[in-house]
Parts: sequence; structure tokens; C-alpha cells
Amino acid sequence: MSLVLDSSVALAWFYADETTSAIGEVFQLTKTGGAWVPSLWRLEVGNVLLMGIRRGRHDLTFVQAALADLSLFPISVDPDTDSQAWAAALHLAQRHQLTLYDAAYLELAQRRGFPLATLDKDLRSAAKAEKVQLLGI
Repeated sequence: MSLVLDSSVALAWFYADETTSAIGEVFQLTKTGGAWVPSLWRLEVGNVLLMGIRRGRHDLTFVQAALADLSLFPISVDPDTDSQAWAAALHLAQRHQLTLYDAAYLELAQRRGFPLATLDKDLRSAAKAEKVQLLGI
């Protein structure tokens, strides 16, 4: 089974204080079935890890190892994120008071018909309202 993977879940794989059994299940699903992400995903993941260095949470070696590990996963970057940004994603952002970044994940899950894995409370609420399947996080 493929899924749409939010950066919050992918990053939780690397932090022991954020890992749960549900996060572990998404890890296994992604490892075996692959995941789809909007084109902004790599920027989001990289930025969170960079902010972690600046805040003293980890160092560059940690970041490089995390990115190397993530690159081994069968994660596909959606080629249509940009073309949906000012259309379907914008409408979802407006309807659910989401950032356009978060709405990109929801739009991708709707368009591809895949469940969404996210830790973001507002995004989860919007997904429920749109009847997008959520993975049990």
C-alpha cells in the first residue's frame, strides 16, 4: 500500500521522543509499499533538520545520516504539486484554514487516493473533513 507521507512523520522516525508504535507502522508501510510526497517535502525535511542544528538538538553528522537514510526509502516526489498549488491546494487551504504547504499534502492524498500520514493536528482535522483516510498516528 502506498501513502502520502508528511514531513512530520518522516522526521519522527529519527527522534526517539517522537517515535510511537503507529509511527513505526508507517515506517514499515513506507519501506515496503512506498510513499508519495509533494515537491516541497525535501525542502521541509531539510529545513527542520537545519533548524535542529541551530537549536542545538543535533549536529551536521546527524542530519547527513538522516538524509542518507531517507534517500534509501521508495519515496516518490509528485510532479504535479506546482500545477495544483494555485488551484485545488489553494481551495483546500482556504476551506480548512491550512497553510498552502499543508494543503499540498491533503491535495496529493485526495488526487492519488492514498491515505495520509501526518502528525499535524490541523491537517488531520482537514483530512477527516475531506474523508481522506488517515493512518493511525
